[in-house]
Amino acid sequence: MTTNKQTISSGWVRAAVVIAVLAVPAFVAVHTTARAEMLQTQVLQAQALPAAHFVAPTIIPVAAPGGAPAATPAVAISETKHAALPPSAQPLPPSLDDCTAPAQYSRFDRPLVRTMRRLGSGEPLTIVAIGSSSTAGSGASSRDASYPNRLADELRQRFPGHDITVLNRGINGEETNNMMARFAADVIAAHPQLVLWQVGTNSVLRDRPLEKHAVELREGIDELKATGADVVLIDLQFAPAVIAKSETPGMTEQIALAAKDENVDLFRRFAAMRDWSEVQHLAFDKFISPDRLHMNDWGYACMARLLGSAIAEAASRPIASAAARPAR
Repeated sequence: MTTNKQTISSGWVRAAVVIAVLAVPAFVAVHTTARAEMLQTQVLQAQALPAAHFVAPTIIPVAAPGGAPAATPAVAISETKHAALPPSAQPLPPSLDDCTAPAQYSRFDRPLVRTMRRLGSGEPLTIVAIGSSSTAGSGASSRDASYPNRLADELRQRFPGHDITVLNRGINGEETNNMMARFAADVIAAHPQLVLWQVGTNSVLRDRPLEKHAVELREGIDELKATGADVVLIDLQFAPAVIAKSETPGMTEQIALAAKDENVDLFRRFAAMRDWSEVQHLAFDKFISPDRLHMNDWGYACMARLLGSAIAEAASRPIASAAARPAR
């Protein structure tokens, strides 16, 4: 009896082993087929999706400071450059319904003879605006909102059909002698008929001696006049950071005296802006940026409106052919 039980048990074991051996290939085959079908489905789904594009950032090597270890080179990732906005998308000028100033601040003492002749002949008119940050456009929302850019728009409206170019040659932080060093390359080389020279603010902010500045200013005016171009000086801005300096009244008087003695015109920016504040009671936030020094979009646009009016009037006094119409 015992022998029979052992024989039966041994038979069941052998049968189980045989079944297990036969089942493994079948299981593997089924699993493999399912895996293959799943992979095929994923491939088909991926093909149905739009291809993804990866744009690798541009890697620009950055030189390590002198004496620094060169174990790991430093890198910088360049910023993406966006395409220029079409003209219709450029920022619009602010409303200037309340942009006014007394007539004496928006009218020049002398006619702009060279500018007048250029407009009268129908030839292209080139204007160079040289100065520091308030010419470059610091405080504005974009370079398009700087006063030279707004001035170009003003003059094209006042003299339709004329080819008028206003070149912005402002550089932040410069003083009178720095600008004079650039006259040859940034002013004279452009062969302008009119030069607008904004000057004086940074010298006051840095407490420079007025006597030295007076000499530099007159030398600069003589150099510009020698080119045959009309010359207009632009004095300081009426802003909290400027009026806080003790030398500001002396600088504005110095620029006005130099313009008179040298027989060139003066745009009285300081007086016009003071009128905005003290007579018209406009808050500084209306025309000055949060840094309390530079003008904002409205300030630059109003300055350009007043300056454009002064240029148009001074360039149209002697002859009717250069007469201008009011800006729209």
